[in-house]
Amino acid sequence: MNHPGNNAAAPYTAKGFSIWWERARISGILADAKFGDQIDPKRIGSAGFSLGGYTMIAIAGGITDVQGFIRFCDSPNAGVTCTRPPEFPSLVEDFRKLIREHPEVLQHSGNSFRDTRVRAVFAMAPGLGPAIPASSLKTISIPVQIVAGESDQNVPIALNAKYFAAEIPGAKLHIFPGNVAHYVSLDSCSEIGRKTVPMLCIDAQGVDRDAIHADTVRRALQFFRVTLETKSS
Repeated sequence: MNHPGNNAAAPYTAKGFSIWWERARISGILADAKFGDQIDPKRIGSAGFSLGGYTMIAIAGGITDVQGFIRFCDSPNAGVTCTRPPEFPSLVEDFRKLIREHPEVLQHSGNSFRDTRVRAVFAMAPGLGPAIPASSLKTISIPVQIVAGESDQNVPIALNAKYFAAEIPGAKLHIFPGNVAHYVSLDSCSEIGRKTVPMLCIDAQGVDRDAIHADTVRRALQFFRVTLETKSS
């Protein structure tokens, strides 16, 4: 699903990139005329990549602390977690301007978006680890599985994937070793894509994006088969 203001089909916006907590809602797709009746409401699992991975943690019960995240970003420990994403160089400044001029956007940021209809979540390279305190992660009680690349420089695994896995009870973690970076989870690109957006399309030497996709799909399917199994009466 394309998120408004944070996809390749329309211009990026600070609101689309930054109001992360508002993503954790599934009622729209359940009511959708095309997809709604294809979903078994008793067997719902969710999966997401990057900010979508963060969304999985929020759906599972992680609660966002925006001010805590800002304090982290102003600290010496911030590192690349708080830097501008390469596809949106002005994001940090635009986000701070947004919340300064429109503080109302933060109104629901500290709410719980736990959706009890979702029984399990699969997060790929989840970001924004410092935005979710460990205290709320420890309350998550549904199955969580996380995959990420060892060489992810956009959302470093120590502050994100490994942090989530360490603090969420029972969470499972797989790190793809070697030069596997953040954008490996995006679609495999055509030759035109490799020429026009090499940052998103070209992986490090020796990384087989299609093979990583196949392995991720296998892990996700196995995870959901087990966690969403229905018991016969």
